[in-house]
Amino acid sequence: MEATVPARAQGYVACVALLAALCVLPPDATRTPWWAPALLAALNAACEHVVRRRSGGTFYPVLLAGAFLLPPSAAALVPLPAALLVHVEHRPVLLRRVWRAAQPALAVWAAGRVHGALGGRDAVAAHAFPYALVPAGAAVLAFCLVLTALDGGLRAAGVGIPPTPFGQWERMPAHRAWRGLLSRSLAPVAVHGLAGLMMAVLWRSRYGPVSALLVLLPMGVSCWVFAQYHRERAAHQATIRALVQAVDIKDGYTRGHSERVGRASVLIAHELGLDDERVEVLRFAGILHDVGKLGVPTRLLRKDGPLTPEERRIIELHPEYGHEMVRGISFLGEARAAILHHHERLDGSGYPYGLAGGQIPECARVVAVADAFDAMTSTRSYSRARPVEVAVEELERCAGTHFDPRMVAALVRALGRHGWHPGVTADDAPHTVPAQQPAAGRRSGAHR
Repeated sequence: MEATVPARAQGYVACVALLAALCVLPPDATRTPWWAPALLAALNAACEHVVRRRSGGTFYPVLLAGAFLLPPSAAALVPLPAALLVHVEHRPVLLRRVWRAAQPALAVWAAGRVHGALGGRDAVAAHAFPYALVPAGAAVLAFCLVLTALDGGLRAAGVGIPPTPFGQWERMPAHRAWRGLLSRSLAPVAVHGLAGLMMAVLWRSRYGPVSALLVLLPMGVSCWVFAQYHRERAAHQATIRALVQAVDIKDGYTRGHSERVGRASVLIAHELGLDDERVEVLRFAGILHDVGKLGVPTRLLRKDGPLTPEERRIIELHPEYGHEMVRGISFLGEARAAILHHHERLDGSGYPYGLAGGQIPECARVVAVADAFDAMTSTRSYSRARPVEVAVEELERCAGTHFDPRMVAALVRALGRHGWHPGVTADDAPHTVPAQQPAAGRRSGAHR
């Protein structure tokens, strides 16, 4: 059953809607021929219907063309029909429609204000290139800034991660709510802005508004290609989820372990200053690092006592099994090397190939630390969970021999800044890290 939207989030959306309503009140909309915003609004609603149905994304060229062609209060009306008419898949429907109307209305209004203040509409009417690019670029930046500010506020208020608001009900700390939003949205919105500028220029040409529709054809094709990419990626992610669930079912003592290793790997990657793409790859590497356990007999994974040398040799094959399983998933990239080498040690005493030092891929060194940390702070068949402080001491003791000191230091900094709050998935039992628990079980480098 779906949770209720928090009152603070409802109030936030209501405030955004009120600001949007104020943007359409100034009288400059009455000086615009009614058919211009009506045509753009109908065109935007049609494009939104097609794009959301095909890819679930958003389509901004028509909105930005409105910002380049119309007074700000008239341009703010363009998103409204799409918000009212386009199908909403998830509840709460009314709140989602209000958000879909108010957020782009404010962004388009701000873009129109900036564009008009820099003389953009005159430049578009006069086909003054390249001068028209400057106000258009400033308008696109304003558009992105408003979207980012509002989306981040929604995350801080406690609902959702854009571009699909209301997807989560956990309040995000303010210092993280806006992180990465602008950098991820600026490039695609800039492309949409260029298409919107082309539409506006053709609209003002002697060929009239009909010629502006020609811009939408290549944009539609590009959106279709983008949607195909995301469908393929979604299929891979569904495969990953199935593999991880299979591992969790097979090795019940480590349920949720893969997800937590992925989370710890992301903490380390952020501290190392890696770009977003590599952070995502490391998250996949952490999640999938133990997928090769599907090839290991269940009795060995759940054995309470010590392993025999032969049993240990069988378990030590799981990195190679895992690498074989994911080698065909092309977008994983270097995550495949992390799956193969996450049990290698800096001094060469690890497995499966006994690599040492710089021979071990960086991604594998990250996952090795994340894996060992979660293994020590989780209760398993052969060891009790240790407190975070004890696990950190053990990692630091083994830094330079088992683990890369740089990765250990990055995890320690991240834990000091964010703490460690292992989440609980729908299939997980409640999991907590004990505040005081005597260190027990195997050493960090010997976990299965």
